[in-house]
Amino acid sequence: MPIYLDADACPVKQEVYRVARRYVIKVYVVANAPLRVPSEDLIELVVVRGGFDVADDWIAERVGRGDIAITTDIPLADRCLRRGARVLGPKGLEFTEDAIGNALATRALLDMLRQAGDFGGGPAPFTKSDRSRFLAKLDETVHAIRRDLRKRDR
Repeated sequence: MPIYLDADACPVKQEVYRVARRYVIKVYVVANAPLRVPSEDLIELVVVRGGFDVADDWIAERVGRGDIAITTDIPLADRCLRRGARVLGPKGLEFTEDAIGNALATRALLDMLRQAGDFGGGPAPFTKSDRSRFLAKLDETVHAIRRDLRKRDR
């Protein structure tokens, strides 16, 4: 059950590392440029070069059932869900197959409004409660996957 972290501009890297240490889970920190990551066997930095979606492609090609992906990128979340992974945003929102279509449509609409100049700004600032909600959801997700794996192994 590795965790794939879409790390460029991700505000919860330290929280992911903490949970990974607690449960002894491998983390792939995927980025377009070198980042400082702890020097530990459980945490591996993967630097991909070559274009806008190369990090997304790297994650989507490897993630699978029982894995966890952390991203704010809605199209990447969709690709990971299609491969059977559980996907969390850094504010603790779990992307689900039931809701991803609406998220993709909303993203497309907001892109059109931004391009037309009718909408500005970005996401709301990241807060302590977002960080806490993320930690709780990541912990819950790890437990749920482990429960599912135990059921499957019986």
